[in-house]
Amino acid sequence: MTTIQGIINKGVINAEQQFDALGYISSNVANYNTNGYKAVRFEQMLDENGYLHGAERTDYSQGAIQTTSREFDVAIDGLGFIPVTSPTGDVSYTRDGSLKLDKDGYLITNDGYLVGDGIQLPVNYENFEVKPDGRVEIFSTDGTKREYLGTIPLVNFKNPEGLKKGDMNKYYLTAESGEPVLIKNHNSFRQRNLEITNVDMINEVNTVIRLNASMLASFKVMQTVNDMYSKALQLNQ
Repeated sequence: MTTIQGIINKGVINAEQQFDALGYISSNVANYNTNGYKAVRFEQMLDENGYLHGAERTDYSQGAIQTTSREFDVAIDGLGFIPVTSPTGDVSYTRDGSLKLDKDGYLITNDGYLVGDGIQLPVNYENFEVKPDGRVEIFSTDGTKREYLGTIPLVNFKNPEGLKKGDMNKYYLTAESGEPVLIKNHNSFRQRNLEITNVDMINEVNTVIRLNASMLASFKVMQTVNDMYSKALQLNQ
């Protein structure tokens, strides 16, 4: 038989799960303007004993593609991630294609991660172009010859859900994600565009309203049970 203390304990644990869900929603809302950000949801399940259990899930569905007209902006239209390397040599993966050049002319992310194996532009160039398959080309300074500089790689994972989420909208491989696999013969890059977040703000607001009502009901039950418990103790004195 369930004791009064057990009912209160169950209510506290379930309320904590609901607070965790609110935390994920807060993160989604905070990243609403982050390019390529993928919404995270906290799926909750009620077991046979009435306890809530939660699991983190990342929604890797395509975000809308928005035109920016900046020559170094590149959106991914479809599956995959761009591998990037930090100044300390750590490799991570991102869908944020808002790129720029460093002081040496290398193509990097906004926070200084090298794109792919390193694509360097000369000091003077004309007509920087990223082809849909990731090939980077420019014209010579006299505008008569096209020059190939390298290819922005696109990779995917057997289990993207297994990727570890890091800071600055980056992901790291794990044993669960498997090793990155290079995507060949694709036409996924869209120059002068960026993929925006796939966060559905209306859905997030509706979820907050639902969680708020659920937590209020849980707190009310716990308060009622606690009052009953206090009165029972007084009667025994």
